[in-house]
Amino acid sequence: MMREGDACVALLRSKLHGLIERNRALEEENKQLRHQVSRLKGQVSPLEVQDTDKRMLWKKLENSVTSISYSKEKQFVQSNDDAKEAVDLNSSFYHSRQQFSRAAVVRSRAPRVPNPPPSPTCIQPKTNVGKEGCMAPPPPPPPPPSRLQKTAKGIQRVPEVVELYRSFVRREGKNDAKSGSVAIPAATNSREMIGEIENRSAYVLAIKSDVENQGDFVNFLASEVQNAAYREIADVEEFVKWLDGELSYLVDERAVLKHFPNWPEKKADAMREAAFTYRDLKNLESEASSFHDDRRVATPMALKRMQALQDKIEQGIHNTERVRDSASGRYKDLKIPWEWMLDSGIINQVCIPKLPTLFTLKMASLKLAKEYMNRIVNTLKSDPFANDEELLLQGVRFAFRIHQLAGGFDEGCRKAFQELKTYASKSE
Repeated sequence: MMREGDACVALLRSKLHGLIERNRALEEENKQLRHQVSRLKGQVSPLEVQDTDKRMLWKKLENSVTSISYSKEKQFVQSNDDAKEAVDLNSSFYHSRQQFSRAAVVRSRAPRVPNPPPSPTCIQPKTNVGKEGCMAPPPPPPPPPSRLQKTAKGIQRVPEVVELYRSFVRREGKNDAKSGSVAIPAATNSREMIGEIENRSAYVLAIKSDVENQGDFVNFLASEVQNAAYREIADVEEFVKWLDGELSYLVDERAVLKHFPNWPEKKADAMREAAFTYRDLKNLESEASSFHDDRRVATPMALKRMQALQDKIEQGIHNTERVRDSASGRYKDLKIPWEWMLDSGIINQVCIPKLPTLFTLKMASLKLAKEYMNRIVNTLKSDPFANDEELLLQGVRFAFRIHQLAGGFDEGCRKAFQELKTYASKSE
């Protein structure tokens, strides 16, 4: 019994010593935390003073800009009969040297001399009138586009693609789930807001100066836009590039042009819309046509790249097809080319026969499909450890996807698909 009691007492003593040591450690940590809190309080105090000063400065700037902007707008809308009174009112706002210097710089801008617009690649034929007032016979039509017709006729539907795709889907038992990317909004910068408030008075003066001094320049651009009637969408793209370059001379395009009632805003916006859509589609077509499968890249990465490029192509095609019916009507009324939005057939242009942009984009997808199927077949031949079932499923799905988009396969795609089909029949 004595031994058990001694052991119990020793155990309690050891626990007591442990608790005492822990208490000391906690007291030391508490002491350090108190010192740290006091130090942080000392750092927060000057920050609070700075924050108060900044708030006061912000409020002063806001009140000053509000009063100046209101007075400037009121002065700007006054009639010419009250010009003398407007000058007197305007002089009261030049109390600051910085504002005065900015106003002097704004007023020193000379009237813009515009550059000539780009000349079209195809000149529209002029109608010749005879001496007796009779219309001259129209020029002969261009020669038939035999090469382009062969290209269009080379696309044929391959029923085996649909059959093979359905058999793989039945075996798989489920469809792929597509995931979309979420755009991350850009963070706003508060310093830009402060800079905008500080420059607000100079901005209003600059707009007023452009409205007063650039009237001939804006009227010339308005006349060019109103009279623009191109036959080629590429000429519209060049015209829009020239127009944006000229309008960049203005301080704020929208703020200045709204004071000119003769500005053809509807046609200018439609030309920009057509030019930008055409440019994006041509960039996609160029990217797909120049795509080359690098054999040094691993097969999974190469297939992902081709799938990503095809996603971009399909998105561009579907976006254009969705707005084509409504946009083509507006383009016709505004004398803007619209035939490039067609997705099949051949357009007989004034200069040379051309395929529609969407049609050539779908033809570029066929090259991508051939590269995709050839990569899978070569991987199955060279890699004995490859997952045959998974690769074949990816190849059949991709082939079916482009077959439905393009309306069939050309000769190169048909050969690549036959090799893929041969491997698929061996795996069954």
